[in-house]
Amino acid sequence: MARKPFRAVADIDPQALAAFRSGIRRRYTDAQILEALRASAERLGRSPTMKEFAGDPEAAMHPQTVIEHFGTWNAAKRAAGLLPRRFATREELVEQLRLLGEELGRTPTALDIRARRGSMPSASLYWHTFGSLTTALREAGFDVAVGEERLERALSQGAALARELTRLPRFGDWQEARRRDPAMLTEWQVYRLFEARRGAWATFQYLVRERLLDEGARVDADGSVS
Repeated sequence: MARKPFRAVADIDPQALAAFRSGIRRRYTDAQILEALRASAERLGRSPTMKEFAGDPEAAMHPQTVIEHFGTWNAAKRAAGLLPRRFATREELVEQLRLLGEELGRTPTALDIRARRGSMPSASLYWHTFGSLTTALREAGFDVAVGEERLERALSQGAALARELTRLPRFGDWQEARRRDPAMLTEWQVYRLFEARRGAWATFQYLVRERLLDEGARVDADGSVS
């Protein structure tokens, strides 16, 4: 028996195709898909890209299935509470800060943002978009104290110096850098941010390390930066 010729795409009945697609979509509910996205983000430690989701052996569905349900990949991630990693607008970033502030009942910090990795944009994205987290917080309507602004400046300078030195800066490193660049805070201004308590510089180094990690750098246990 001769085989029937293959039907051209133009000959497909639109209603039959729509019914078929609807049946395929019913294999997963919207709620199941959103939960799969959140679970994948939890395993990855960040909001997944389509490629990462497709490569996640525990996801159990293809990214195209997600798109069939929600229209676009980013729309699905927003519905799951996961901010798109590369397409966040300035307004979306500000709104995320406002929502976090409402949840916390106070002004968010970089540590708060990092603790929500995967469901919040990274602190480094805020720094790159706004120039500083302080600027982003002010744009979101938070009243940022002068001391916090100075700490933000110190951490930005500390991270830059650490990258230059390829290690976390010591007190003497800061003195030398300040002599070369008078625009930097003095080492004593940094020290007083921590009320000049014992271990103040180590506390500062810890915060610089956190900043570098947020920016994607690697910081080893001995303080080496790469």
